[in-house]
Amino acid sequence: MNAKQLIELAKSASPSLRESIASTFEAKDLKEGTAWAGLGPDFFFALQATSKPELLIDDVPGPQMQPLAGSDLWYVAAHIEKVGKLHSFYYFIDGKKFGGRLDVPAFGPLSYLQPGVPSGTLSEKLVHTSKIYDGMKSEYWIYVPAQYRPETPAALMIFQDGGWYTDRSGNNPALNVIDNLIAEKKIPVMICVFIFPGDITDSPDTPTYNFVKAYSQKWNRTLKDSMRSTLYDTVSDRYARFLRYEIIPEVSAKYNLRKDAYSRAITGLSSGGICAFNAAWQMPDQFSRVVSWIGSFEGIQWKEDPATPDGGQDFPDKILREPKRNIRVWLQDGSEDLDLHYGNWPLANLRMANALKDQGYDFHFSFGKGTHNSAHGAAEFPAEMMWLWRDYDPAKTSQTYEMEPSEKSKPVFRVTVTNREAE
Repeated sequence: MNAKQLIELAKSASPSLRESIASTFEAKDLKEGTAWAGLGPDFFFALQATSKPELLIDDVPGPQMQPLAGSDLWYVAAHIEKVGKLHSFYYFIDGKKFGGRLDVPAFGPLSYLQPGVPSGTLSEKLVHTSKIYDGMKSEYWIYVPAQYRPETPAALMIFQDGGWYTDRSGNNPALNVIDNLIAEKKIPVMICVFIFPGDITDSPDTPTYNFVKAYSQKWNRTLKDSMRSTLYDTVSDRYARFLRYEIIPEVSAKYNLRKDAYSRAITGLSSGGICAFNAAWQMPDQFSRVVSWIGSFEGIQWKEDPATPDGGQDFPDKILREPKRNIRVWLQDGSEDLDLHYGNWPLANLRMANALKDQGYDFHFSFGKGTHNSAHGAAEFPAEMMWLWRDYDPAKTSQTYEMEPSEKSKPVFRVTVTNREAE
């Protein structure tokens, strides 16, 4: 059940509330105090506890938890005013902090398909066999908005890890956002390509297969995961060429696309985030608008291939030292996005933001308290898209991006150590 349905059962004191809670949430989440459901500003929290828990939302006491008669279950409905944002919650039980989550998105109205807004069409799964990657097979989907007309060239946006964005009722309801914003004329009519990382399994003994296989054995990662890292984390123009010369022509054969970088955007999360930035960095004549969620600007593929010795950790220095690209960039990360095996994601993204600021790029850095999770980026996706495509003029084919006055007036980002005692 969704949050509103659970709230209605609670309001009516329905005897089916207990069964509904059990069927909606995993038993593990109820025991660990991590169960929640949200729909817009309306939330429902439930957990198992032998004594009364106190709920805190964003570190502020929430409504009083209610016991479910004849059980050790507790529940409460809550209303969160700030939508389109990331929130957090936890409990106090017998004076001790318990459970909770840092990644709780409150989706705003634009993340739900609004009444009267027409839906576009998502294609069946398509499969592309690559020449640039020696027979790698990639699954992808094409989304065509209802307003698309073949006689008018459309803008283009490419989503890495694309299948994660295609569920309208899922964690990343991108299709709803796109439909709503096109209907409101906040973004242009655009064809969207949702592409998954490829699979090299069926091309043994090719150079790409041998490289990916060796990487998987070296780092104890699966072949598919290693192919994803090879595609996304490598700092070179290979993936950008793959999109430019293989995927985009295939889509262009079906739909009328604009060819200017001004009308093309690219996005992704984690390794897909650095991949999106890298594609625009390598080919700003093809992609000029970038959204990166929890981007892995780390040395994951650093020196794995002697031909591409740079790693993701080099991008801040490349931004500072190399010729400026005409790109617009939205970065997002959270303070708890840590993985000491690969690096420090928050610090890497902060270095990226400061480098972009130093060089006068048109950028925005959204920093929160989340983990390595898509919730923050997904909650803000409507705002990201409106910012990314702001002042778009279909009569133009180019624009020199300039930093917003509001960003120019702000200081650089600084670091404060908060998890150790001050010396």
